[in-house]
Formats: sequence, C-alpha cells, structure tokens
Amino acid sequence: MLRTQILPRKRKTVNKKPSPGRRAREIPIAPPRLDPRGEELFEVLKGVFPSGLKCEIGICVDIVTITVPKESLVQVCQLLKDAQNLSFDYLCSISVVDYEESEQRFEIVYHMVSLSTYYKVAVKTSVISADPILPTVTSVWRSAEWFEREGHDLFGVIFLGHSNLSPLLLYEGFDGFPGRKSFPFHDYQEW
Repeated sequence: MLRTQILPRKRKTVNKKPSPGRRAREIPIAPPRLDPRGEELFEVLKGVFPSGLKCEIGICVDIVTITVPKESLVQVCQLLKDAQNLSFDYLCSISVVDYEESEQRFEIVYHMVSLSTYYKVAVKTSVISADPILPTVTSVWRSAEWFEREGHDLFGVIFLGHSNLSPLLLYEGFDGFPGRKSFPFHDYQEW
C-alpha cells in the first residue's frame, strides 16, 4: 500500500514588507497526509482511468485530488459515479476560486463523497477569465444545478448545457460578479 511521504515543515512568508524593526510573520504549510481510506482511494484511482483520458491524480493536504482539462470533466465525473468500486454518488459542493494573477484565472473544484465506500475526492479544472466556459455536470448529479447557478452568479462562469442560469443570490440585472477579486466592494453608492 502506498504511504504518503511526510515532508518537513516548510515556512512561507506572509508579509511582503514587515514594519520597521519587525520580521515577516511566517506560517507553516501543512504536509500532505492521507488517512487509510484516502491512501486506498489513491491506489484504486491509478487503475480506473483509461490511458487516453488526461488527468492528474495528486494529494492536497488531506484529500485526493484529480486535475482534469475542462473537455474531460463530464467524462471523469460520470466515471467516478458509475465505477462499481468508487460510486461517488454525492456531490457536496462546487467551489470557484479566483486566482487573479494566474492565466488560468478560475479553478473550479468539485467535492464529492461516496456514501457506500466512504471515499472523498476533489476534482479540479481551470478556465481562463477571457472565456470562462465549462460543461455542466447536471446530467451526472442533479444537485449541481444550484452550485453551478451560484458559480455563474458570483464569478460569471458559464456552464454550457445548464437549463437555468438565472440569478440565485443576486437580483436580475445586477452589474458585475462580486465573487471575483477585481470586484470593487468599496465603491458602494447610496441611492
């Protein structure tokens, strides 16, 4: 069985310029450490995907991650749900992360759990800010409908094939996407 290597704690500087007479505050970075179920899943996933399917299996802190191109997203999700030894039947959430400085600006993370095998996994894909279009996974999990509407509402990510991307949290006609780091929060005007 694969054991994850426990790395020595690294330090990461938080402050770019500390105040005079003070050092920059440092925070530790958590090493990757899987529980026994996670290690078992990591090994199982190595043999699940066909060779022609582009995906990268990794570990992020305490969860197994699968990074896929957006073109393979639906196929990978369907495979994870339908595989007898995996059965990821519960989509917990879809998160959109805004990496403003990165070329692949938005990372969309699908968190799923198998209620029968007790596995948990995060599937990640990225889109560029000039073309934030991604296929919908509502054909795999119906619960994705609300999560995708939220991602569209707050970040402007367009989920192709989604039947209803009307605003969920904001009112119709709201200008902008308040989840993006570039959204001007302090330009609020009273009417």
